[in-house]
Amino acid sequence: MTLAVHSARRQVAGFAVGTLACIFCMMSMGLTEWRMWYLERTPMSSAGLACIGVWKVCIYRHSSYSKRDIACHLYHYTDAYLPLDIQASRNLLLAASILGLLGKGLLVLALRHVFVGSLDTNVTAQNLFLTAGILKVAAGTCISVAVVCNYCSVLKAEGIAFPPSFALPFKPQAQDVGSTCGLAVLAAFMMLLSGLLSCFYRVAPESQVHPVVSEI
Repeated sequence: MTLAVHSARRQVAGFAVGTLACIFCMMSMGLTEWRMWYLERTPMSSAGLACIGVWKVCIYRHSSYSKRDIACHLYHYTDAYLPLDIQASRNLLLAASILGLLGKGLLVLALRHVFVGSLDTNVTAQNLFLTAGILKVAAGTCISVAVVCNYCSVLKAEGIAFPPSFALPFKPQAQDVGSTCGLAVLAAFMMLLSGLLSCFYRVAPESQVHPVVSEI
């Protein structure tokens, strides 16, 4: 059993890294700083900043030197004005969260089999580690694709036809990638690392079952 526990050190580290990756992924879904729109002053509105996320947009208007107005608007699945990249990123991050949590659950079961240490469960543990690793790699890939979609939209300076009630232009004078994108990159890297650590599990030598040759 000691060798079996020793052989799962990478998977224990992968569990810790994967837990942080799931937290960062969920945080990146809730934050709005995916795209930063710098708004110029117009006759109808003051200068400000629009933070565009995958679930909502928050608008910061500088009404005076000492006061700043903040307005946030949530998206809905039926909103037709949302571009394809935001819809895809939202679904990809949701899928990544679900896959990451499923992988984490399977990893817990696999570690339990290892620490129990019975011979007949080592193959089961190895299969669970492999499945958990595949799920985490898939989750990391989903996050990476969402980051690339956001980056390409900013690089191409694409606009969004928000409703008139949002008081936002179709396209700002300048836009940039927000800090949440960096958090998502970190979540993707940690999720992929956790998945790879989970996949590279080998049954300890003392736990391997060898055939018994009977003497004639």
